[in-house]
Amino acid sequence: MSALSGGIFDSSRPDDDTAELRELVDNIGRRSFEARQGQRGVPDQFDGDLWQALEDTGLARLTSTPDLDAGPVESAVVLYGLARYAGAVPIAETDLLAAWLAQRAGIELPRGPLTVAIADAHHAGGRVSGVARDAPWTRTCAALLLAARIGDEVRVGILDANDPETRIELHASHNLAGEPRDRVTFDVPADRLAAVDPAVADELVRRGAWARCAQIVGALDAAAALSVDHTRERVQFGRPLCRFQAVQHALASMAGDIERARAATTLAVAAAADYGFDATQTDFAVTVAKVTVGRVTGAVTTTAHQLHGAIGVTVEHPLWLATMRAQSWVADYGSTAHYAQQLGRAALAAHNPWDVVIGKNA
Repeated sequence: MSALSGGIFDSSRPDDDTAELRELVDNIGRRSFEARQGQRGVPDQFDGDLWQALEDTGLARLTSTPDLDAGPVESAVVLYGLARYAGAVPIAETDLLAAWLAQRAGIELPRGPLTVAIADAHHAGGRVSGVARDAPWTRTCAALLLAARIGDEVRVGILDANDPETRIELHASHNLAGEPRDRVTFDVPADRLAAVDPAVADELVRRGAWARCAQIVGALDAAAALSVDHTRERVQFGRPLCRFQAVQHALASMAGDIERARAATTLAVAAAADYGFDATQTDFAVTVAKVTVGRVTGAVTTTAHQLHGAIGVTVEHPLWLATMRAQSWVADYGSTAHYAQQLGRAALAAHNPWDVVIGKNA
């Protein structure tokens, strides 16, 4: 049973070890979605009630709380499940990224939602300065953790606007889905930041890319479910849309693309569970997943909107909550082209390119 099970085309029964967790996440996500129907817009607003439910159930910091003994599989269940219901909370940023990064840097974090800003920075005169782009949910989080690359060095610390020696400017923006994405300009004393192993920065990006793949599969499943329901209910020329062969072909193509994304992301989940996020096997699997998910997302979201017609592009319809998130998340933590180039370079460098195709050298 995959951690990403549950789509409209999935006929299996969730009877594995994560069945209870999947049901819990599904119930929390559905309640949040139904409670906010008709209230979503651009920019989207942080869902405080959903976050409180995640805090109360221990899901907010599932993998970063040692006593819970949870790992990548459980994290994927949460990410996928909340993405299906367009949960407006920084769940990946809090648990998989910020809390993990703080542990590696020996930083104590406050309770509440967290986020991470990743930036190339300059070190001069005892200060570190730079600009982080597209930092998620900065204005609603209890702490903003900075991961600054300074040449071959990486430094980590909390950007505290109340520190008189720290200068921070937030330039508010949002992605296609309306999720907050800000540009953060910072200038902080170097002694406020802890030096960490440079490999930490690479793993941080890998974790972010891995999380987005799981979330995108959830969003694509939501778009598919809405499309199937719409074509069953919408009657045209005396029969439901789903009875037309062209519509059936479109749904079949959508299902195939989603299953390609699910298979690649499932491989990445398994690699992270078996080897850890710092392993070369996981790096390869995440690269493959990012390329696969990135290439199918456009086709799936386009088909979903074509099947819905004009109604699917309105803010009042839930379809855009799924499709715009999927489209926005594709570029997070590295574009599809970036990861495709990585695969290409690996194939060119290999003695036998087929070894790269089957992951033999990973």
